[in-house]
Amino acid sequence: MSSNQLVINPVFIHAIAKEHAWNYRIIPFEVNTSAMSFYYDEADQQGALKDELEVIFGKEIVLSGIKGAEIDRLLSTHYFAEDNKPGEVAKQQVISANEDFLTALITEARRLKSSDIHIESYEQKCRVRVRIDGMMVERYQIEREDYPALINKIKIMANLDIAEKRLPQDGRIHYKSQKAEAFDIRVSVLPTLHGEKIVLRLLNNSSTDIDLNKMGLSEIDMHHYMQGIQRPNGIILISGPTGSGKTTTLYATLKLLNKSTRNILTIEDPIEYTLEGINQVQLKESIGLGFASALRTFLRQDPDVIMVGEIRDPETANMAIRAALTGHLVLSTIHTNSAWGTVSRLMDMGIPGFLVANTLNTTVAQRLVRLLCPHCKAEEDFDAKSYPTQFKPTHHVARHFVAKGCGECYYTGYKGRKAVYEVIPVDAELAFEIKQGNLYIDPLLKTRKIKTLSENAFSLFVSGETSLEEIFPLLLSI
Repeated sequence: MSSNQLVINPVFIHAIAKEHAWNYRIIPFEVNTSAMSFYYDEADQQGALKDELEVIFGKEIVLSGIKGAEIDRLLSTHYFAEDNKPGEVAKQQVISANEDFLTALITEARRLKSSDIHIESYEQKCRVRVRIDGMMVERYQIEREDYPALINKIKIMANLDIAEKRLPQDGRIHYKSQKAEAFDIRVSVLPTLHGEKIVLRLLNNSSTDIDLNKMGLSEIDMHHYMQGIQRPNGIILISGPTGSGKTTTLYATLKLLNKSTRNILTIEDPIEYTLEGINQVQLKESIGLGFASALRTFLRQDPDVIMVGEIRDPETANMAIRAALTGHLVLSTIHTNSAWGTVSRLMDMGIPGFLVANTLNTTVAQRLVRLLCPHCKAEEDFDAKSYPTQFKPTHHVARHFVAKGCGECYYTGYKGRKAVYEVIPVDAELAFEIKQGNLYIDPLLKTRKIKTLSENAFSLFVSGETSLEEIFPLLLSI
């Protein structure tokens, strides 16, 4: 079997330890619940190897012989030896980035539902990583000599300057394939020490699967949020770090509000989903079309609902406040650590407290939590000492589930994500506290039975949907 015929899915590489791979000179190429298939050195004795591997892994073993030189190449590619000398691995890279590689890479990333692809160059290797459920997973390494050609191909597709290698560049690809519907890819090129790094952000233009009822809002949080979006004016702000699902929540909200009786306008960067019946505007800073300038024009378009991709500067914040004061419902995102942190953030941008109090409708904090893979999660006894020192659990947990890893979850132990929220409706009493400059409102939130991000995340742990390791950073925010 020639090397060109080999199909090595990196997902299966993690099925065995590096020590076993080098000791037995084997490469897994198919793994399921009952059997494991390996490439092995055809010069070895198949019978003895098969028997030994069946004892080790407790499954039926299927062996396919290939040349020893090819086994060496694959071992150096996928299981880097601890004692490799510098430069050895660089001579034996994973794949050749031929004409079909980019197409296959994008198709695979789309199938894995990854949000972005990272193509990076280092001193010893060039690698390709994809982000699956928020976690970076290395998929391929490519030949160093093929790297410049791959970068140039992407630049040409994104209408970028292939001669410019010193400055960052941004572009967009409208990608079409015979096997899937068309979608957009946002391209970012960054010059680094060892060559240009490219990030391909896969944008899901279809909004069919977006449903606010499936986002993870608890019953009480959904009640508060629905009351907020049904009000005719004011600002609804969703806070959280990059990649926490804020924009998806906004799109789900717009789908609910999208009626023929409403005029809805959005200014976004980028437009991630296309919504029929909503007027969506792509931000173009290079020609002066920013969030603030678009908002000025929106106010002359008689809108009912306005969505601003992000409030990132005082000018945009002031225009959003003005829109809310003149009878519009404004939806936007902002970068803060908590729902109530949006108040101090707006004040930091120069918005007076009385204007924040009069316009802030509902404030929301959001994070994404990975869910344990249902196929491989394992139940164990739980030690309460594992909690963060300052965390006080509301439930006693005697047993919990931990991540293990299998072929179904790409050996990460997690499959899928769920949003956790903190929703604070701003009523008259809270508005008064804002006007007084009193930003410590924890007692008021407790009387309203407002659940924090930490409490909602802990509920997922108690129910066995996620692990303590996954929500640990959220518990630290108590």
